[in-house]
Amino acid sequence: MKELRYVITDEIGLHARPAGLLVSTASKFDCNIKIKNKTKETDAKSILGVMSLGVRTGEEIILTFDGEDEEKAYEAIKTFLEANL
Repeated sequence: MKELRYVITDEIGLHARPAGLLVSTASKFDCNIKIKNKTKETDAKSILGVMSLGVRTGEEIILTFDGEDEEKAYEAIKTFLEANL
């Protein structure tokens, strides 16, 4: 299992457009991907779950990857976050 910690720098936070793109990126992989903030945890492949976190600018999210392609998923999500959030 791999873990990725990331602080959101986008001035609007994890809003609809990047949340949708994050879910789309996560959905390309077979491994289980969970995303959590300081109070909630959800499936990173669920748009409703990701939006329900209500992540704002400056908040840290933690993603966990568990499964066969976890390394590829980790790298893809890390690249996505650095480019978009």
